[in-house]
Amino acid sequence: MAIVSLKMEVRYTLVGDGPFDCALMPVIRWALLQHAQVTSIAGEFAEPHRLPKQANGLAPRVMAAIGLYPCNLLFVHRDTEGQGRQQRLTEIHSALNGNRIPYVPVIPIRMTEAWLLIAEDAIRSASGNPNGQIPLNLPSIVRLEARPDPKRDLHQALRTASMLTGRQLKRFDERTSARRVAELITDYSPLRALSAFRNFEADLTTILATL
Repeated sequence: MAIVSLKMEVRYTLVGDGPFDCALMPVIRWALLQHAQVTSIAGEFAEPHRLPKQANGLAPRVMAAIGLYPCNLLFVHRDTEGQGRQQRLTEIHSALNGNRIPYVPVIPIRMTEAWLLIAEDAIRSASGNPNGQIPLNLPSIVRLEARPDPKRDLHQALRTASMLTGRQLKRFDERTSARRVAELITDYSPLRALSAFRNFEADLTTILATL
């Protein structure tokens, strides 16, 4: 695997579809460390509530993020949502509107949550019951991109792993726990079995070579 040596600080910003996409921050940092030797890495998530509404289109959101979160590398996340990778790539390219900032598209075939279903240990720890043994019935990696609702899969796995019942289960915050899963995963290399993640890494290495 080629590693690019950069005598610089990588300051990146992630623009997502919604607030949960902050879970991609650990994924991006892991990938950067896999493919680049840099002075340091600093990343910021463009908080959706500070950006124009999605109804206004992607371009205003991207431009606002660049202004609010200055960076030298931009990551733009879009789920395909049945539109296809090429259409999303065109959408992201158009949104940059000639801006010369280097950017990397992040385009899972389903949802961000699908990329977090690879680590049973992280899910158990995030549920608050790291030593639990109850089966979680997680989908195999090769089936992740075909799952109709990865968010439901992840939330259900967390609830099952917690082994909580009754009122405690009703109070269980699966959204916060789901974000914690991303922070606890230390190795995202299993995702290389997915075409979407391979595309992401290929786009990243291409851009890193130009910095």
